[in-house]
Amino acid sequence: MEEEGAVPLIGRMLSAFSPKNTPVDLGIVYLWTILAALSVYLPFLNESPLRIVLALPMILFFPGYSLIAALFPGKEDIDALERIALSFGLSIAVVPLIGLVLNYTPFGIRLDPVVISLVLFTLCMAAAAQFRRADLVESERFEVPFRKIWNGLHAELFPAKSSRLDRALSAILLLAIIAAVATTIFVIVVPKEGEKFTEFYILGEKGKAADYPTDLYAGRAASVIIGVGNHEYRNVTYFVELHSVDQEFDPATNTSRILSMERLDAFPVTLAHNTTYQQSHTFLVNSTEGNQLKFLLFMEETPPESVTGADRINLSYRDLHLWVRVREAP
Repeated sequence: MEEEGAVPLIGRMLSAFSPKNTPVDLGIVYLWTILAALSVYLPFLNESPLRIVLALPMILFFPGYSLIAALFPGKEDIDALERIALSFGLSIAVVPLIGLVLNYTPFGIRLDPVVISLVLFTLCMAAAAQFRRADLVESERFEVPFRKIWNGLHAELFPAKSSRLDRALSAILLLAIIAAVATTIFVIVVPKEGEKFTEFYILGEKGKAADYPTDLYAGRAASVIIGVGNHEYRNVTYFVELHSVDQEFDPATNTSRILSMERLDAFPVTLAHNTTYQQSHTFLVNSTEGNQLKFLLFMEETPPESVTGADRINLSYRDLHLWVRVREAP
């Protein structure tokens, strides 16, 4: 009996998802979702303004639209205005919820998990909408009346009995609207150059701003995640240095002085604008005399080896530190 029931279900699914039975609006959702995902990873797309043009509707409209389409497959369920409003509203609600769920998973809120989750959610909801519409009588299925909309606009802008002057004015009005929309998109996609800055941060082993390696043993390896984000509006080569520092504070003069400074690690990082480097780095502290881990970031070049101590720290573009306690290994 189970096999007999499965055959009609498979037949319904094959019929529902055949290309000829794919509604135009859901076809647009499928195509736009795939193009938006490709614009993130294809080199010639992810560096162009087209990436933002494809990504914004993917975040603000299509997730909610596909969900509404799955919930309300019939044309009489809700009217067009409600469908559009709910599509925007649910998109704004769904996208942060996906990020919240990812935050409690091993994947975290990173580009790849967010893109994959958003794409899968949108495609699954669109597929569910297509399947549910196929179960309805054709006259009851929701469909976007593209032809009716086009005919209505054409009749409104270019009536059959209008004069040449009216047709010319309508054409000018239409061009003005297109130009205004194009200008708005250009302003959003190609914003003015903002403030130039570089992110420099450290995270614990689990990728969070916690659980830093502050209790160390001499000669035993420890690790920390180092992150650099380039927002300088140009390609930049950075140089990162990690030092073990023994620093002493004099309460009488309210000043600090560096007693010793040992380099533990150094490496270059080349980043394009608006890209981020984040990798785990293992280091080894050899002496128990250090009480601070100092992370230095230099841009384009590093000072000579003869420059050390406070002078080297002052020449860095960014610097971070962790107070640590170093003990002899048991």
